[in-house]
Amino acid sequence: MIDLKDIRSVTDFQRNAKEYVGRLKRKKQPMVLTVNGRAEVVVQDAQSYQEMLDRLTELEAVAAIRFGLEDARQGRTRPARKALAELGTRLGISR
Repeated sequence: MIDLKDIRSVTDFQRNAKEYVGRLKRKKQPMVLTVNGRAEVVVQDAQSYQEMLDRLTELEAVAAIRFGLEDARQGRTRPARKALAELGTRLGISR
């Protein structure tokens, strides 16, 4: 969640970039930057951003696994050899 205290103008961020970058690294919280009073950009430290991407990747994998398991429960599957043979034929690489 974004702390309302961490909303700054782009101009203020530019003037005090070193201070704000240090704050981003310490707090591990994103900051909203405004242009003409409107939220335009969110910035955060690289480590927190990477951690967020890693969590997203993991959640997407879990969702895909759940989807696959539900397909199996509903009988929407077929043998791998058959599926690979059909794919090979479609791509023109069958043996």
